Amino acid sequence: MEKIVELDNFDRKILDVLAIDGRVSVTALAQRIGLSKSPTQARLRRLEDGGVIRGYRALFDPIRLGRDHVAFVEVKLSDTRETALAEFNRAVLRIPQIEQCHLIAGAFDYLLKVRTTSMTGYRAILADDISTLPHVASTSTYMAMQAVKEEGLVPVGPSR
Repeated sequence: MEKIVELDNFDRKILDVLAIDGRVSVTALAQRIGLSKSPTQARLRRLEDGGVIRGYRALFDPIRLGRDHVAFVEVKLSDTRETALAEFNRAVLRIPQIEQCHLIAGAFDYLLKVRTTSMTGYRAILADDISTLPHVASTSTYMAMQAVKEEGLVPVGPSR
């Protein structure tokens, strides 16, 4: 289990700014959080080295790329022993259309977020890939009509 990193208000401010603008310069970041450049840079390096900041990336607009068809898929497995879960986990990583995969405590075993270009594309992924994953017993699909909040921008803000 990973160790939780203690954050103070300046660390939280850094994360809040970076969540909105990951390309901000250290100088601008320092101005926005109210510290000078050197301590801001040191805090940023500590957050990176400690694994709090895992990386920086570009976010693409899936609608402009023609990938606006989103389905959520409940997956029930026929076997839920650790070896079966590990097999399923490894196999799911090989399907690029599966954006997210979560092991669930509930009436089903996994929840997948699948993004494709169309219903026809989704049906092919379901039939050829998802249904053939190791130990899949059944699936249920829910089609998303609109993304209200999707990018996961959660302000770190004060500790709760």
